[in-house]
Amino acid sequence: MINFKRVKTYLPKKGTFKVSKADFACPPKEKRSFANFYQSLPNILKGKDLRDIVDAVLKARKNNKPVIFMCGAHVIKCGLSTVINELIKKNIITCLSLNGAGIIHDFEIASQGRTSEDVASSLSKGTFGMNKKTAAFLNQAIAKGVSKGLGLGQSVARAISKQKLPFRNLSIIHQAASSGIPLTVHVAIGTDVIHQHPDFNAGLTAEGSMRDFRTLVEVVRGLNQSGVLLNFGSAVILPEVFLKALNLARNLGFKVKDFTTANFDMIYQYRPAENIVRRPVIPGGKGYYFIGHHEIMLPLLAQAVIEKVK
Repeated sequence: MINFKRVKTYLPKKGTFKVSKADFACPPKEKRSFANFYQSLPNILKGKDLRDIVDAVLKARKNNKPVIFMCGAHVIKCGLSTVINELIKKNIITCLSLNGAGIIHDFEIASQGRTSEDVASSLSKGTFGMNKKTAAFLNQAIAKGVSKGLGLGQSVARAISKQKLPFRNLSIIHQAASSGIPLTVHVAIGTDVIHQHPDFNAGLTAEGSMRDFRTLVEVVRGLNQSGVLLNFGSAVILPEVFLKALNLARNLGFKVKDFTTANFDMIYQYRPAENIVRRPVIPGGKGYYFIGHHEIMLPLLAQAVIEKVK
């Protein structure tokens, strides 16, 4: 039988507990400014991690180090282009990397101010992604630009600018190119709707994407000592591309360590957890994983950073 009289107890010492009242959230108040709201968050778990990421971004820019912003197309569909553009304008984002679907939604917003097809209803009829206007513009832009020696991202950016699309001020591709920051697009052949069309040129698309990969390697090698890599909503393509870019930079003899990475997504994903958060910073640095809806998390992060930019 268990004898409770033999149970060992102890008197707590200083440092025994991880949570202190000093780190508690401040109670909500009416008419509180964002800066005060941000300071009111608990300095515990993700509240502390968010502060760490904000500070890392600010430190990176103070030290003239890259802040690479990778994002999946869903982030654009969440209406966040205006937020991303402001971060580019304020020289906070210094490199923009998208997957192939990103240029599709970005173009549609730039040309008509709306995007996001109803996949379920279109798929049943075999019409999903068969928008001739979108495919013709992007496939022609890529073919012309890459033939002239441009990367895929710059090819699309040039076409958006040249044709003066009516809502190009909402395009993150246009803003990145106008601001002169590296703009890279990374495509997996067969994953994007424009690949279904007869004018799709796989060879030129691949060549343009490869040029962008080389550009990304150049940027990634600059992460050493306080750079930042943020990945919003890309679960496969961009985490894989980043891992290879980092590996290639190190293979070529560049020291790339002691930087910060963060993955933001709506659910926990294996590949970003490994390729963004854990593996890259093993030699030195720190990785963070945030779970939450993009339409809340990105404005929260952006406002917190902008409030502190000097």
